[in-house]
Amino acid sequence: MVTPRRSAVNLRAPKGSVKTAVQDGRVDGMNERAADKTADIEPWLERWRVGRIGWHEADGNRGLKRHWQAVGRNVIVPLCGKARDLLWLAEQDNRVTGVELSLLAVEQFFAESGLVYELDDSGSLPVYRARELPLGIACGDYFAFAETGFDAHFDRGALVALPPTVRSRYARHTLERLEGDALQCVVTVDYDDERADGPPFVVPREELVRYWPRLELRDRYDDSDDMPPKFRDAGVERLFECIWMTSS
Repeated sequence: MVTPRRSAVNLRAPKGSVKTAVQDGRVDGMNERAADKTADIEPWLERWRVGRIGWHEADGNRGLKRHWQAVGRNVIVPLCGKARDLLWLAEQDNRVTGVELSLLAVEQFFAESGLVYELDDSGSLPVYRARELPLGIACGDYFAFAETGFDAHFDRGALVALPPTVRSRYARHTLERLEGDALQCVVTVDYDDERADGPPFVVPREELVRYWPRLELRDRYDDSDDMPPKFRDAGVERLFECIWMTSS
């Protein structure tokens, strides 16, 4: 098991600074070209600016910890935010690449985890790589992320954050990043969506397996304690979290 060392993040390094990447225009998700390609990115960035990130799990996802047993994988985590799951996966001896649009999320992840990073701008998006762990976050528009060869995929809060008009494109783009027999772990939610609408959205089983046919339901548990306040206000009584995995 890999144990991370805790140290101060070097946010002022000339080439390791997230702010430097923005000023240089290298973060595609933040410029006008990416804004034209990706729907509804400004509300997402605004949520990070004002701290409206109620979906963030400070202790990571319990379903992931309960069901993920793989080690030595090359894992992609789309729309990762500042998820603690990145650290947990890396500590299980996996190589982890998150992809996140918000620079604030990247800054907060490294500051809160105490990891020092280095900037790698050799790929399709700049990647902020931790020195202490096999972990990096590519910062920018996920649809501009072109790297492939991942043999594992974790999705918690990505698919369910997207409206139906975007989900199929997201699922297809994700498949294009993965090896054919890649391990997948996808977390969805289930609630009375006649009373309230997402995000997070309910993704029906039929739709989910149309995107990723090898997924099977592994677990379903009550997660009502973490229900968004807007759902409670709308009269939703219970919310369940569902864990879907492939067998490979």
